[in-house]
Amino acid sequence: MAHILNIETATEISSVCISHGERVLAFKESTEGMAHARATTLLIEACLEAAKLAITDLDAVAISSGPGSYTALRVGSSIAKGICYALDLPLISISTLESLAIAASKLKEGDFYCPMIDARRNEVYTATYNSNFTRVKEASATILTPDYIDRNGWQGKAIFSGNGASKFSTMVERSDYTFTDVYCSSKHIAPLAFLAYQQKNFQEIAYFEPIYLKPPNITKSKKKLLS
Repeated sequence: MAHILNIETATEISSVCISHGERVLAFKESTEGMAHARATTLLIEACLEAAKLAITDLDAVAISSGPGSYTALRVGSSIAKGICYALDLPLISISTLESLAIAASKLKEGDFYCPMIDARRNEVYTATYNSNFTRVKEASATILTPDYIDRNGWQGKAIFSGNGASKFSTMVERSDYTFTDVYCSSKHIAPLAFLAYQQKNFQEIAYFEPIYLKPPNITKSKKKLLS
């Protein structure tokens, strides 16, 4: 079975694991907050050491493809592509939202699953999956309102996950809504990455781009430049 390096940088957390089949051999994460450029390569080294593997023992690299933080996704993607180029490894792309939905389903059964990733203010990146994990609403940047679910016409038990779900939990109080503590983690993309590897569902390294949904949030300095 394949040894796959799984990298998750869609949110403020840097997370890395090495899997063998669906089994996670080593897992490391940093909750320092938006320190991906500094932390991710160190986490990879630590995982390789914990798994007693050399980087040349890897068979593929899987990346959480977003949506999420623009800068964080670029960092994770650049690291993954660099390793794949250097070692001639296949690159696997896994939807961040789908991985959250499936991870939440292991904790709670529902009629549909609604992963949410914080996109600042009252906005989240979200998609909706039914109980068969068919996507019934495409990924989008959405401004939350208390009637968000009702206005989409979904009926039944809803299971929420991701670091943006807490925003919605403060707006509603319903017995048919369950809010889990599932957050973005490389452990959640590992099973999907192994399935993609078996199916040879690989990305073109030169052309792969994460799913951003929104442009970067660039602010202008308020300091006046000296003439």
